[in-house]
Amino acid sequence: MNPSYSSARCEGQSHADNLMDDWLFLSSESAGPQVLEVSRDDQEAEERSRLRSKLVSAWNSVRYGWSLKQKSRFSKSSPVIMLGKSYELKDQGERERFRRTFVSLLWLTYRRGFPPLPSCSLTTDSGWGCVLRTGQMLLAQGLLLHLMPPGWTWSVSHHVVMDDMELEIRPADSGQSFKEGPNKRGRKLSLGSLLDRPMEATHRRVVSWFADQPTAPFGIHQLVELGRSSGKKAGDWYGPSIAAHILQKAVAASADLPNLVVYVAQDCTIYLEDVKRLCERPLPQSWKSVIILVPVRLGGQDLNPAYITCVKKLLTLQCCIGIIGGKPKHSLFFVGFQDDHLLYLDPHYCQSTVDITKENFPLESFHCKYPRKMAVSRMDPSCTIGFYARGQKDFESLCTVVNEALFTSAETYPMFIFAEGHSQDEEQSNTPINNITYIQRNNERRRVNTSNSMDEFVLL
Repeated sequence: MNPSYSSARCEGQSHADNLMDDWLFLSSESAGPQVLEVSRDDQEAEERSRLRSKLVSAWNSVRYGWSLKQKSRFSKSSPVIMLGKSYELKDQGERERFRRTFVSLLWLTYRRGFPPLPSCSLTTDSGWGCVLRTGQMLLAQGLLLHLMPPGWTWSVSHHVVMDDMELEIRPADSGQSFKEGPNKRGRKLSLGSLLDRPMEATHRRVVSWFADQPTAPFGIHQLVELGRSSGKKAGDWYGPSIAAHILQKAVAASADLPNLVVYVAQDCTIYLEDVKRLCERPLPQSWKSVIILVPVRLGGQDLNPAYITCVKKLLTLQCCIGIIGGKPKHSLFFVGFQDDHLLYLDPHYCQSTVDITKENFPLESFHCKYPRKMAVSRMDPSCTIGFYARGQKDFESLCTVVNEALFTSAETYPMFIFAEGHSQDEEQSNTPINNITYIQRNNERRRVNTSNSMDEFVLL
């Protein structure tokens, strides 16, 4: 377990405006007489659990609610890099393109009021589920690349974007606002709107896969259930490495994605033959698409500054789908950077569960309008880096560009490596079974004793 994360349970973040909702929700559930003739002890235990959850949610609202609408300052003299694309914010058109692309990212946050999680009475993941949520966001980005055309943006993002960046030049306000409802249906549809319909149906389907209900293939219920094989249960801390293996199992178990696989690197090594075995199919079928997840630890208690350049270099690659990382006590989903600040999505905003079984269920809460930044030096060293390759040629290109990025600094060992052949034991458990790991660079080998590491990572 990562000591900088586990010193306290990850506190959730909730919008200040929802504080009253939290307390009203608490009152409606805990007040009033008990009418069911069941075990009083069981009832009291369940009520205490619910009360505890609501108090945590309310406390998170007080402690973190103010930060959601804080404006991050963006320089117009430096480009913003986000998931392989560069945006010059001094240009109004580029600024709008950045906003639309950012708003189109899927934002998966804490939720409350969903059906109880497996083997417990928890109906919220506030306070403990942030790594699972950042893992969901990384997987969601991979699925959007897999299913959507290049350059897709959410059509509604053209109307919901707001100027939440501190810049000297502010774009003209279009005066438009977004609100789904019957009053929109009478509007004349443009040709672009008609062409967007199939993509929006796919977008809505992807969102539904992450719903907070037991049947959703990548929802919190399924991820918690899959985590049980790793000794985890609802309410436990999930590290970035455990989250990577849970995502791998979830995609493998899903019938919705027959042409996609997830590969998780072992001991900071991507074994090319293992990837080939996962992706290859008999001719004339093409390779399966692959999401590659690489758990690493870039230092001891703090991030080793020597890896900052490499982290930023990886985020400039179009094959990179983000980083499950964070800062101490906070898991965040990193998607880009400007200068020495990382751009991220924060899962700590606790929202009410959305019923995705309703036709045209609202999508606003699955997209974030507020780009946020933090100093890269504050990044926690434990993280999982994600990549996506659509086919064999894309994977070969990925190997080339990622290798170049990994060796940007001659003074450090690479974060991870590519190796020919198979791993020593393809069926080994998700965590190393011994305390000695070898890291190879060029033709060198050095032994790293990881017995003192509290997480499932190799120290670099």
